[in-house]
Amino acid sequence: MKLLLLPWALLLLLATAPSPGPWPAAGAQESCSNRCGNLTGLCSCHPTCSGLGNCCSDLRDFCLEIKPYSGSMMGGKDFVVQHLKWSNPFDSVICRFKESLQTLGHVDSLGRVHCVSPLLYETGRIPFTLSMDNGRSFPRSGTWLAVHPSKVSDSEKIQLVNETRWQYYGTTGTRGNLSLTWNSWTLPTSSVSIELWGYEETGKPYSEEWTAKWSYLYSLVTKIPNSGFFTFIPNPATPNYQRWEVGALRIMNSQHYTGEKDVQALWSNEHALAWHLGDDFQSDPVAWARTQCLAWEELEDQLPDFLEEVPDCPCTLAQARADSGRFHTDYGCDIEHGSVCTYHPGAGHCVRSVQASPRYASGQQCCYTKAGTQILTADSTSGSTPDRGHDWGAPPFRTPPRVPGLSHWLYDVISFYHCCLWAPECFRYMRRRPSSDCRNYQPPRLASAFGDPHFVTFDGANFTFNGHGEYVLLESVLTNLRVQARAQPSETPEGVQGRGTGLTAVAVQEDNSDVVEVRLASGTGALQVLLNQEVLSFDEQTWMDLKGMFLSVATGNNVSIMLSSGAGLEVSAPGPFLSVAVLLPEKFLTHTQGLLGTLNNNPADDFTLRNGQVLPPTASSRDLVRFGADWAVENATSLLTYDSRLLVNNFLYGPKHDPTFQPLFPEEITPSPGQETEAAKLCGDNHFCSFDVAATGSLSVGNATRMAYQLHQHRVQSLKPVVSCGWLAPPPNGQKDTMNYLVGSTVFFHCNNGYSLVGAETSICRGDGTWSHPTPMCQPGRNHTVLLSIIFGGLALVALVVLAYVLLHRRKSNTAIWTSRA
Repeated sequence: MKLLLLPWALLLLLATAPSPGPWPAAGAQESCSNRCGNLTGLCSCHPTCSGLGNCCSDLRDFCLEIKPYSGSMMGGKDFVVQHLKWSNPFDSVICRFKESLQTLGHVDSLGRVHCVSPLLYETGRIPFTLSMDNGRSFPRSGTWLAVHPSKVSDSEKIQLVNETRWQYYGTTGTRGNLSLTWNSWTLPTSSVSIELWGYEETGKPYSEEWTAKWSYLYSLVTKIPNSGFFTFIPNPATPNYQRWEVGALRIMNSQHYTGEKDVQALWSNEHALAWHLGDDFQSDPVAWARTQCLAWEELEDQLPDFLEEVPDCPCTLAQARADSGRFHTDYGCDIEHGSVCTYHPGAGHCVRSVQASPRYASGQQCCYTKAGTQILTADSTSGSTPDRGHDWGAPPFRTPPRVPGLSHWLYDVISFYHCCLWAPECFRYMRRRPSSDCRNYQPPRLASAFGDPHFVTFDGANFTFNGHGEYVLLESVLTNLRVQARAQPSETPEGVQGRGTGLTAVAVQEDNSDVVEVRLASGTGALQVLLNQEVLSFDEQTWMDLKGMFLSVATGNNVSIMLSSGAGLEVSAPGPFLSVAVLLPEKFLTHTQGLLGTLNNNPADDFTLRNGQVLPPTASSRDLVRFGADWAVENATSLLTYDSRLLVNNFLYGPKHDPTFQPLFPEEITPSPGQETEAAKLCGDNHFCSFDVAATGSLSVGNATRMAYQLHQHRVQSLKPVVSCGWLAPPPNGQKDTMNYLVGSTVFFHCNNGYSLVGAETSICRGDGTWSHPTPMCQPGRNHTVLLSIIFGGLALVALVVLAYVLLHRRKSNTAIWTSRA
């Protein structure tokens, strides 16, 4: 953390020196060779230098910008170093990742330098250095973003035509040809080879000997035209390759030798290798899969119980989607993309816990119906299942069970194939991957800041403080969490500075994590995201694994920051200023301070100063200026970026709270006569909206504030605690008619034919979290339905006999009459 703050301390030292300040003297020369990120010296190699105008002249030659900047952690992606031209195409280029993995690069005919990304066992930002002298020196550096294979675009992957067919190949009714396609233009070669690679994790689980490894197995075909299509009839692999059940296909230039690592290539998704398994599988796949399922079950019983440390699921879909610091959409079951839930048919939406569990790197999954009811495995195979290996992996990655995607495949997915998809043994899987109910789930606490600017604390107090400066929204010693914001005055269309202010930048750091800042880009009003003072691009990826946090950028100007503690930030720009929502898990109770209040269920002490003095809840708006000014950021602990002369002069050198700025006070605000009716119609009883319309004279600004506050209220409503009574079993030899176990729900019980109900027919979930009645019994014997059927059936039979007798008697009587007439 201190290293990240050091540049601003240096700027302050420069400010007091008898020099021109942080900008270099005319003619100053110094190189960025081996100095990327360095602010000191005659010129700067720090990301902020472009805005400050003090970059070294060779910045772009040594601090590398690359394109594309991201690719699958499987490697094989060719990327080009931008702005660096090299005259000798025969110089040996070596690209070194994380100081240990080296790949061969090259210089093309246009003088552009290329690198190839290596096969990695982790995701996130991977530092690399570049040598143009065959490895003698590596003065140039940059960053490569390795992503989960699922986040790679389809155009960059091998497509398995009808992937389900590949993964069921050899089971009943699944034979014949398999086909694959790829974009041939992504590999600049006329002929390619197609290989199978297998993934395994060996060694004693949860020991230092536990290792992850990709291995080249064999080639499907070599030296075929790069046509973008291949079809074949699989043959069972030889016995020495049978132990690999999870793998991926790779296509590369056929000039490379088979199995050559870290060359330009395309990969398929990792998948179940049913198509390469042996004759024993294909002759009786059910028996083979059952054997594997039983072996997995035996292994699971020997491994540590990871279920105790995964988080509890939220009770409702609304809670799951609002608890964005701890849960995020499962890309395999997303209601926003049609609810295509392959492994959870019948579910409408699933979420995964963002962070892996601390000891075993496990993950939680929670699935819901479209109506919002949680689905449990005890009721349905569509229920949510926790994971021994978190699908997104866990730092420090690289070793089991922390390898993104792949550890999850070995310990949770391939076993699902064995037990549930290839053999009818799913009860065994569900018994060891039971859904978490929500009886112990505690929703996070929410605080927000928006508009001109208005604050709603964690305990529900609200106030307006439109100061000009940089302020502490939140500090917590529990995890050394800090959230800071910059507030600047608004301007009229004519460029006149107004007396109202709004948030223009928000920065966050927790412990020694990266620093992420979200701000309004100067001149455009669009959201700009900075990582450790460097502006990020989201042209290729909208999800990033960072140090101590995850970052997601959605369409519609919304940024989600998910911290390792489970805290989360949602930052958006609904109008001319930022809107910020902070979510904190219950463990932060009594551990917060700052403008968002002291989280302790008592709004009366939310206006607490740094020295502990508490302003009363009835404090005037002028007194609250004192409260806000007291929480001004100090330069030594600032997380915010100063990359322009305006920011340096006004905020780094200037006071963190501008005492000369005259803010607007609610009691001084009256709407202009021409807007009073329209403002009342727009805002109703929303006093935040009314204040901003009057302060800015803009209905659109007021409307943005109104929507921001409505979103806050919606989140508060979604995160209200819900009482759950927990799963209630159906009676043996009977059924129940609901899967809803929340307060107020009623469960009806029924018995199978031949059994009668003993006990209550219904049970209601009460407010204290208990059921009104236990599950009844279904005992052998005729139940009421059967008895009634017998009674009414007997009566119907008697009626038929009587009717037949009457009809027969009439017929005989008629016969006698005709006979006598004759």
